[in-house]
Amino acid sequence: MRITVKHQVLLAPATVLLLLSLLLAFLCYTYWDLSSKRQEAKAIGTTFVALAEADMAARRLHVIVRTLQFTGMANNEELALLADLYDRLTAAIERIEPFGPLHKSGEIEQLRQLAADINPASSLEPENTNELFSRFRSQLSALSNITQIYRNKLRHNQSQDINHLVEQTALVTVLVLALAILLGIVLSLYFGRRILARIQLLSDNAGRIAGGELDLPPAPDNIRDELDALAVSINRMTKRLIKVVGTEKLLEGAEEERRRIAMDLHDQTLADLSGVLRGLQALTAKSKDQEHSRRAGELEQDLNRAITNLRDIMNNLHPQTLDILGLGAAIEAHLDRHCSSTELPLYHLYIDPRTSELSLDRNQQLALYRIAIEAIQNVIKHAEASRYEVNLELREKLLVLAVEDNGRGLATDRPAEQGRGLNNIRERARSIGAEVGWRSSRFSSGTRFELTLPLP
Repeated sequence: MRITVKHQVLLAPATVLLLLSLLLAFLCYTYWDLSSKRQEAKAIGTTFVALAEADMAARRLHVIVRTLQFTGMANNEELALLADLYDRLTAAIERIEPFGPLHKSGEIEQLRQLAADINPASSLEPENTNELFSRFRSQLSALSNITQIYRNKLRHNQSQDINHLVEQTALVTVLVLALAILLGIVLSLYFGRRILARIQLLSDNAGRIAGGELDLPPAPDNIRDELDALAVSINRMTKRLIKVVGTEKLLEGAEEERRRIAMDLHDQTLADLSGVLRGLQALTAKSKDQEHSRRAGELEQDLNRAITNLRDIMNNLHPQTLDILGLGAAIEAHLDRHCSSTELPLYHLYIDPRTSELSLDRNQQLALYRIAIEAIQNVIKHAEASRYEVNLELREKLLVLAVEDNGRGLATDRPAEQGRGLNNIRERARSIGAEVGWRSSRFSSGTRFELTLPLP
């Protein structure tokens, strides 16, 4: 399965982005682990300070309670001091945060219970006071020892962990960045060379086609990516170009053959007929028999008609006016000679004076002339029009040939002959790179035929 060109282009940056994302995730996890250890160290420090404050408050509270029990008297200031010391004691105990071994042990709850037992407001018995405070301070001492041991251990481990973490993070970062750069370069070079090689092959094929070498380029059997689709498109384009060039060569060969036949008719047949006519005229002038003179006169008229018809045939085969005076004059001459009869529809001809300055080659002029004549004949034969217009004009960089009538319009059931005529128009227009179209006329009815030829 071939990867599409779009995915090949995106594969290298996507791989680099994935590796960088994994590196970012690793760094985030490392920072989170370090942050959790810092939070635990902070909790240990807070607990250590709270235990120290609770121990100091417990000592002072014990001394004052024993003094009051000994004297048996207490004023308001001493009672307020007892309440304040006990509040400080309980506040310090509340600030103790569980960590490590204290998370699931009940020592903190036991300390809270002992703190509740030494509450001065609960009327401590003198014989139990020393024991309760001793147990409370013993519990505080045990928690302080645990905290101090765990604090020293964590400090040592944290120092080692931070050094190891920095080394590990730097090593992983360097390795991942190096791997990302290496994979990005390898994938870019691999897929880049493959894509460029295929593009170069397509470019070479297109260059050969543009240079006139119409050898059919290879096309893949299955379209797997965009370049395969482009190769198939170039193959199809070449097939159509070969067909168009073949049609152009066929039409060019046909026109050349028509020109050769017209020249042969002029140089041989017409010359022979002209010689026969001159001989017949000389014979008529010498003849004294009226019947022979009349008969010779009729033959002379028939021969003149034959010569005229032959000249029309030669002009249809290859109009000399086109070579001598140009496209506009050739169309005008055809209309004057063949379309000026009163039995035919009226016509109006407009030739843009700027068209005489165009440098059209002979094939283009012949194709335009044949198309114009075919379009005019279609109007005369099939449109049933009373009027039509023929225009040859320039619009910016377009040469426009239009034939517009007021006839019955386009019909869907056209005769076969007219269908072949329209096909001939399309083929001739395609051979010179022109576009043709038919649409409704600007008259109340009828058809407008229009050809547009882009000019260089």
